[in-house]
Amino acid sequence: MAQRAGSADLPLHNGRVPAWLGQRMSRLGAVIAQAIVHHYGRDEFLRRLAHPYWFQSFGAVMGMDWHSSGITTSVIGALKRGLTPLAGELGLHVCGGRGSHSRQTPAELVAVGDRIGFDGAALAKASRLVAKVDSAAVQDGFELYLHGFVVGDDGKWTVIQQGMNGDSGVARRYHWLSEGLDSFVDSPHAAIDGRSQGNIVNLADRRAAPSRAGQLDLLRHLGPDRIAEEVAALEGRVAPLETFEQPTLPHLVMPGHHDVRPKDVMIRRLHGALAAAADAGPEDFTDLLLVPGVGARTVRSLAMVAEVIHGTPCRFADPARFSLAHGGKDRQPFAVPTKVYDETIRVMKSAVERAKLGNEERLEAIRRMDAETRRLERFASGPSLPAYIAEERRRSHEYGGRSVFGWEQAPEEADATDEAPVRPNRR
Repeated sequence: MAQRAGSADLPLHNGRVPAWLGQRMSRLGAVIAQAIVHHYGRDEFLRRLAHPYWFQSFGAVMGMDWHSSGITTSVIGALKRGLTPLAGELGLHVCGGRGSHSRQTPAELVAVGDRIGFDGAALAKASRLVAKVDSAAVQDGFELYLHGFVVGDDGKWTVIQQGMNGDSGVARRYHWLSEGLDSFVDSPHAAIDGRSQGNIVNLADRRAAPSRAGQLDLLRHLGPDRIAEEVAALEGRVAPLETFEQPTLPHLVMPGHHDVRPKDVMIRRLHGALAAAADAGPEDFTDLLLVPGVGARTVRSLAMVAEVIHGTPCRFADPARFSLAHGGKDRQPFAVPTKVYDETIRVMKSAVERAKLGNEERLEAIRRMDAETRRLERFASGPSLPAYIAEERRRSHEYGGRSVFGWEQAPEEADATDEAPVRPNRR
């Protein structure tokens, strides 16, 4: 019925996504979803959402803070806004969200089920059970505050939910996928992993079946009042509940620092993307995609978007790398290059629209660029990460750089660096 697919620990951040970025995230998220469904099918998109590393990279390439808890809220919100108008085309529906929106998930699922024809009531029950398992059956110190439920017309689904631990300043994201086991309470999780938060109570483990049966037996034969008396009689000498070692599922732990550091990025993969972009454009890429006006900077972003669409799970171990496509709203690693962002959306949207009409040339060009990135990363070299970021910041005003602090200004001549433009090399 449901299987936990992975989890992630993220620094807990406050704040809102500004409208100018949220609107772009919705458009780019929707067109990436369209491309994935076109190439690999709807089930594959649900599997991608259930993978914590891919989900974080997906949010980072859309310009959200690359390491923070806010990626979860913003990506779910962006997909809900962006995919709702495409529900008839893609057969995907995004329900729930943060806070009060999460509590509306069961009603939304029933409404979608009535409209599409699947058992919405059964999915509403699944929604409540998933939330209960991660908040009550598994007690790991995190209080749920976000619940997003993405369901296809065929009833297959992915759940992304997030809890917070205010004392530690950490959020934990849980990913579920409706493939695998047939029980919510008998080892639905392939693993539970994370930084130590003390003893974890896991009554959803198969080995906890005697404990679950014992609890039911106590309720039947003693009643709640007698149980309370027995607990009081123990005078605090209750043996700690058993914890279980389990096999490891994908578990992402993001660092507390906000800036993107060399250790956060697999530099050879960045160099591969830069080399593939240099080979493709701007002139060659314009001819390839038949889209006039696409510049070299946009091609670099498209190379990273192409990897989000076509990359295998092992390619997303460094989500920070994908923030180098469109920056971040807090100016980390650099301000969002709005001109580049809009051009990326335009190219992707044009490619998807043409593919719907049977012209695959542009989407195939983007796929080939991803393949070229993987080929070139074996021997390409290029700038260091600090040099790359410094050059991006120096030219940020040219790209329409914008953050929550405002528009980027042109640097003073006296402050301009003498660094050469970012160009990859071959060994």
